[in-house]
Amino acid sequence: MDISFIIPAHDEAVLIGGTIRAIHESVRRQGMVCEVVVAADGCTDATESIAAALGAKVVAHERRSIAATRNLGARAASGDLLVFVDADTQMTPGAFSEMLAAIESGAIGGGGPARFDGRVPLYARAMLALLLIGFRCMRLTGGAFLFCTREAFDAAGGWDETFYAGEEILMARRLKKQGRFVIVREPVVTSGRKFRTHSSREILGVLVRGAFMPWIMKDRSRLEFFYGPRRVDGGEGKEMGNGE
Repeated sequence: MDISFIIPAHDEAVLIGGTIRAIHESVRRQGMVCEVVVAADGCTDATESIAAALGAKVVAHERRSIAATRNLGARAASGDLLVFVDADTQMTPGAFSEMLAAIESGAIGGGGPARFDGRVPLYARAMLALLLIGFRCMRLTGGAFLFCTREAFDAAGGWDETFYAGEEILMARRLKKQGRFVIVREPVVTSGRKFRTHSSREILGVLVRGAFMPWIMKDRSRLEFFYGPRRVDGGEGKEMGNGE
């Protein structure tokens, strides 16, 4: 089984190095090797050069679209198992091992939970816990960690590029139609920077609009939370590591 990790990235020079290293460490513990593809979307920092120096295949465009960028990476990948991991998310040996077991048992794809790095507000941890319970009950997954066979990915039509946010829910639903979709138990580690740099009111607003006005997920101009200028995170990288 040839495995390709696909990392969509926009100006992630601080974290991309730690993300790639965590992938290689998780894979190495299983006595395996993998391909890492970094799909850079309009990067203006050193993301691409850091990724290339760590042996990743780098492809780039300027679309400012997470779905289109994941598809770009998938087209460049050579593996028959595609693992999508966000640039601010670190694979863990446990999650990787469970993913392999799921695929070897006949699953066509799946995802898994995440835990935040460093310090985040208490409400953020409570919100994440409730979200993960809901995802597990509905067999859905967030975009930080999603995997599938190449065959299932192609049959599902790839990521829907009409969506600028929430695309992972649609992708999970499409994949579930292709076969068994598994939610592993071991978490990956993801950045809590949005909860550190945005107020609870801002976070709640995003959730309410997403739930009751889903059409805005197709309007990038109304998704500044995801596509606006990134705020400085004083707690960034404490657990995630530095890409320098």
